[in-house]
Amino acid sequence: MSPGSVFGDVEGLLKHVDSKFTLVNVITKRTKQLNNGVPPLIEGANPNKPVSTSFEEVAAGKIRYQRLKEGVK
Repeated sequence: MSPGSVFGDVEGLLKHVDSKFTLVNVITKRTKQLNNGVPPLIEGANPNKPVSTSFEEVAAGKIRYQRLKEGVK
């Protein structure tokens, strides 16, 4: 995957999550984990770019999430 290609493929990322809101939350949480020393789930990840690594992990289908409850209706 070429650098920067993940950020332009929002539709591809949304195949792995249910909404842009969820995507932002997943990326934020994963980036915090990487910043706290949790090892990346993909090979060749740049330790100086945790946000890019998070996007690449989602794009590769390495990040799973489970919605625990529906929002207020």
